[in-house]
Amino acid sequence: NALLERKGDRCALVTTKGFKDLLHIGNQSRPNIFDLEIKCPGVLYEHVVEVDERVALVQDKSARLGGEVVKGVTGEEVEVVTPINLVQLRKDLAECLRNDIKAVAVMLLHSYTFRAHEHAVGELCKEMGFSQISLSSEVMPMVKAVPRGLTSCADAYLSPSIQR
Repeated sequence: NALLERKGDRCALVTTKGFKDLLHIGNQSRPNIFDLEIKCPGVLYEHVVEVDERVALVQDKSARLGGEVVKGVTGEEVEVVTPINLVQLRKDLAECLRNDIKAVAVMLLHSYTFRAHEHAVGELCKEMGFSQISLSSEVMPMVKAVPRGLTSCADAYLSPSIQR
């Protein structure tokens, strides 16, 4: 009921820099592909925090970008192209707390296999006093970022209400 009535807790989405609109855009599936009036469902989060971090899957013949290569939990090689900037992230998350947003959903690219950055974000959020932290790598560790992000947003939005 809380989801249908939009009575969940205020929450923010924390995502990889450059992908703030990913969950709003979604996967572009729609019931009538030729419909000219596309109705996009609203998002559950009200603020987006972009994290300066980037990892990339190492492909057999792809050029490396100069970052450290590590093995992900799925066995894939992952290159840490941009290490996570926790200093800037702390400043950005502080704005959420000032606006009384205490629930966060964290969805970073490739976190289904490389979870270290999401765990670092989760630890920082916990240290700062967020009451609900939903990491996509724990809530729904799957390859596709959109369903992983939507599920972690629903968890962040609804879990506080369910726990009360």
